Amino acid sequence: MFDNLSDGLQSAFKSLRGKGKLTEGNMREGLEIVQRSLLEADVSYPVVQEFMKHVSERALGKKVLLSLRPEEELVRIVHSELVSILGPVDPAIHLKKDGPTIIMLCGLQGSGKTTTCGKLSQLLKEQNIKPTLVAADLQRPAAIEQLHVIGRQLDVPVYSEPGNQDPVQVCRNGVAKAIEEDARVVILDTAGRLAIDEALMAELGRIDSKVHPDQVYLVVDGMTGQDAVNSADAFNKALELDGVIMTKLDGDARGGALLSVKHVTGVPIKFIGTGEHLDALEPFRPEGMAGRILQMGDIVAAAAEAHRIVDEKEREELEAKMASGDFTLDDFKNMMEKVNKPGLMGRMMGLMPGMGQFKEALESEEAAGGIRQTIGAINSMTAQERRNPKLIDAARRTRIAKGAGVQTPVITQLVKQFEVMKPLMQGMAGGSMMDRAQMMQQLQGAMASGDPNLGHMKVKKGTGKRLSNAERAKMRKQRDKLKRQKKRSKNR
Repeated sequence: MFDNLSDGLQSAFKSLRGKGKLTEGNMREGLEIVQRSLLEADVSYPVVQEFMKHVSERALGKKVLLSLRPEEELVRIVHSELVSILGPVDPAIHLKKDGPTIIMLCGLQGSGKTTTCGKLSQLLKEQNIKPTLVAADLQRPAAIEQLHVIGRQLDVPVYSEPGNQDPVQVCRNGVAKAIEEDARVVILDTAGRLAIDEALMAELGRIDSKVHPDQVYLVVDGMTGQDAVNSADAFNKALELDGVIMTKLDGDARGGALLSVKHVTGVPIKFIGTGEHLDALEPFRPEGMAGRILQMGDIVAAAAEAHRIVDEKEREELEAKMASGDFTLDDFKNMMEKVNKPGLMGRMMGLMPGMGQFKEALESEEAAGGIRQTIGAINSMTAQERRNPKLIDAARRTRIAKGAGVQTPVITQLVKQFEVMKPLMQGMAGGSMMDRAQMMQQLQGAMASGDPNLGHMKVKKGTGKRLSNAERAKMRKQRDKLKRQKKRSKNR
């Protein structure tokens, strides 16, 4: 996400490292690189001017110039100003106490509006909130059917009226139906156009005045740069937007629209779309986004992704098994199937500090093939063998390998890996959500790579209780050692 902008900012910080003495001239050179990076990312020029004014005032102060690590001071200043320019934002969807909360989504064609209806529904369902979708995009022939397909995927009701060409009536009837079915939220998928025109604004204005949506969100394509900002400005003047949902930030978006829209329009970004799948929508957090741009990661978002892997009941059952040591290869297989959801681990890696470099490797077909191979091998075992892998002798390994279509050493390595991971997970069971997120990453990275050194890792068996700081430090060293081994192996 925003690789060019991130790389440019990192170049500015690196230019200050290793200086025997930092001068105002040195700092100005670094600030010029920051400014150039923002302009190349298509950030609005007035936004760049104000941003650089605030950063320069703070960066050229004596506290920074005389500090032992001036580049770190500059990072903190840039992070603080990025947060300021992106926020403040309230990412919550405030629901009414009585009756359904009506959310109207609008936007130009091609912005991903209809898909975003589904993503927003998925996000609401994860919070145990029942949504209803209303197909009010009567301009694009395939829009209604697309929304019905999404509704079936998510098991979410979709209201439509084939043949009715009055979007206001469709919306009003859809809201009435949602009230009958006790839906907490109604999401209106309205029509778009290839460009902003009077007909589009008039139609949206009629829906706004007759249906009275509680919140109006504009869906914009983050890859369109300043055109997205201009669209937000025009829609806001017509409808008074409550927020912007910016999509396609996993593509070649340069970041200019994201950094400009709040400053130019006054409308906050509420959600961001980071992938094609229906679970790839995140509440927008300025602190987290600033961290991603500066390659510092976003721990809160990574933990949220880990939280989405299993529901509350499954998580409690899994944690109880891990804590008690009653964790089997069946449980391990179920975990691998969940973390191997398309794009999930890649997103998590991109959110972890210093782990973005592994994102591409985990999203590769080779990594996915490694996970599928592991699942296939476990499926070839008997129920007794999954419960107690110590039973798997040479003859059983040969049989399992034939059933899974792999070589016998693959089965040997799998059993070794599981025996190492089992106490690791037991020790993590009492840890925080972030501990579990890191554990999931280590699991998939290890299983996908088939690292032969993994079987020799010495892991202190846990007690099911929260780990001490010393234990956490030791586990971090073990993970770092594993990464170095993998890197050396890859470079050979």
